[in-house]
Amino acid sequence: MLALLSVGVADAGEITVPAGFRIDVFAENVGGARALAVDSEGVLVVSISSRGRVLALPAGRGAGRPTEVVTILKDLDRPHGLAFRRGYLYVAETGRIVRYRYHAGTHTAVEPTVVVRGLPHGAHHWTRSITFGPDDKLYVGIGSSCDICQERDPRRAAIVRYNADGSGEQLFATGLRNPVGLAFHPTTAALWTTVNERDWPDGGAPPDYVTEVRHGAVYGWPQCFAERRTFLRDPTFAGAGGCRTMTLPSLELPPHAAPLGLVFYTGGQFPSAYSGDLFVALHGSRAGLPPSGYKIARVRFRHGHAAGVEDFSTGWRHRDRVLGRPVDLVLGRDGSLYVSDDHADRIHRVSYAPR
Repeated sequence: MLALLSVGVADAGEITVPAGFRIDVFAENVGGARALAVDSEGVLVVSISSRGRVLALPAGRGAGRPTEVVTILKDLDRPHGLAFRRGYLYVAETGRIVRYRYHAGTHTAVEPTVVVRGLPHGAHHWTRSITFGPDDKLYVGIGSSCDICQERDPRRAAIVRYNADGSGEQLFATGLRNPVGLAFHPTTAALWTTVNERDWPDGGAPPDYVTEVRHGAVYGWPQCFAERRTFLRDPTFAGAGGCRTMTLPSLELPPHAAPLGLVFYTGGQFPSAYSGDLFVALHGSRAGLPPSGYKIARVRFRHGHAAGVEDFSTGWRHRDRVLGRPVDLVLGRDGSLYVSDDHADRIHRVSYAPR
């Protein structure tokens, strides 16, 4: 059963979450919120890619919304991915990754050190997502430079792994047209990602997907794509075959759903049935295409394996009226779920509070 809940603004009251949950606007008008992270003091940190900034949104004890907006960094080159590690804040700009000494008490980042330089810059997919794995390695998602093409740089359409200091570059997995969200399963330690698949000239497309990522695996792009649990040859490439060695994705999503951020639920606030499940932000199809996405999906897990996908939060789009487009997800220290929305320029907070 879905409950319609007010989130503090009239139009956003049409966004739905399951009964017992509520969704509120935590912050708005920050400049286009993208990636999210939470620092050691529980303060939400957000990248504002279009303005080259990283902000902190501290909220006082018991405050439902931030008491101030603090600019941690500015004048960056399309910053996106954020990650905290051992007192440092890592920020992924489109062409490099910079590490800063981070002071949580004052929300300041100092002593910048470029740990990874010379990443493939900008082009078709400019976001660089980052996370640290249980192996203490830095994982970076890099999208393709085109829709369908043969890349010259092997780091394109791939997930690349580094040591924390930026050394030891290694291709972790390839054939991933645009891997955006990165998250590790809390018990199996397997890496999961979201992938935006190709577009065809007539507006059609194969399914987008969410998948476990295996070291050394090739996921098809550009020659092949997965549909209904089998690989097909892209018509752009002449000939047949060549797909049998590819790795099928774990879960297919509707074409153009545009899955971006994802997070495993490891908090204690939601009901126990949600523990270990995966939340995925579906940003939604672009203008001119059949509507798809515009929601938050829940991937149920059983014994460490994905057991199915279902809607968690819907109503972000009503016919041609778009209320919001989910981008990224992160868990708050209290177990609530934060969701960035770069269309309405809001950050939402999902909490569980049964009456």
